[in-house]
Amino acid sequence: AEYHKIIEIDLNEIKEPLLACPNDPDDVKPLGEVAGTKIDEVFIGSCMTNIGHFRAAGKVLEQVEGTLPTRLWISPPTKMDQHQLTEEGVYATFGSAGARTEMPGCSLCMGNQARIAPKSTAISTSTRNFPNRLGDGAFVYLGSSELAAVCAALGKIPNMEEYMSYMDSLNTMSDE
Repeated sequence: AEYHKIIEIDLNEIKEPLLACPNDPDDVKPLGEVAGTKIDEVFIGSCMTNIGHFRAAGKVLEQVEGTLPTRLWISPPTKMDQHQLTEEGVYATFGSAGARTEMPGCSLCMGNQARIAPKSTAISTSTRNFPNRLGDGAFVYLGSSELAAVCAALGKIPNMEEYMSYMDSLNTMSDE
């Protein structure tokens, strides 16, 4: 195939998580540039997530004491994933954290089954953050499931030290 443009990125140069900022998936910034931003709602789901993303988010949420300062939405892409996560006890972790579990499928990603609060600020693991997609007047960041879970726990986008304090206990290279 012929491509219009080939972009090469040296992943060794990326030293912190990257987020797509509101409301344009092309507006990408490193964690340090958006750290401290208040987060009202968190969505972990979409067809681009896999079961490992939910397991990782569960591991982050196991570290949370008390109630979350955010509204957390969970929606795995398939019923098969939901069943497996239930069998493994990950859904119990989501329930203990106070997450709202949606039917597997598109859910908030398409904005056709549920919506976040108007004018709220959210982080989502979906692939799109166009205006009004997740909620009317919402400001939506896009990031990884681990980062989304940390945001759910803190009620804000963490700085690198806060992020790593949650990530230290995760083996990000595990087969899970």
